[in-house]
Amino acid sequence: MGKEIADFIINGTKYEEIIEPHMLLVDVIRDKIGLTGTKIACWAGDCGACTVLIDGLPILSCLTLAVTAKGKNITTVEGLADGHELHPIQKAYEEKGGVQCGYCSPGMLMSTKYLLDENPNPTREEIGEALAGNLCRCTGYVKIVDSVEYAAEIMEKGGTKQ
Repeated sequence: MGKEIADFIINGTKYEEIIEPHMLLVDVIRDKIGLTGTKIACWAGDCGACTVLIDGLPILSCLTLAVTAKGKNITTVEGLADGHELHPIQKAYEEKGGVQCGYCSPGMLMSTKYLLDENPNPTREEIGEALAGNLCRCTGYVKIVDSVEYAAEIMEKGGTKQ
């Protein structure tokens, strides 16, 4: 099997790209589409920095063949904001100090989005479990968990964007 033209729906926009069977989704997102918010850190699925949502489910784009995401709805960190208006999750991370160097943040934000879509009022333990696949080298995770709790509060009060 050689190169093929594939359609991707990323953050609500349809893209048509030439891909090869071995291409990873992270490469299509970053190198072909130009959305560099999704980070590459470990290339092994250990850190979660490359987390995106496919049809609402979190996946590690560094381990996902691009061909498997054809025609599916992909949300990257760029898809959270509404233009210049940050998503409540992004606002919460900013306000509560959940962002340090920022390298893990895209994956953390996407995992948080999935968690709060599934469980709008998680406990600290549930937050910890939901973010267990996302590594941060800068924090002790306390501010990240605080950020998720605050995002849940904001969204519960109607400050949500789907």
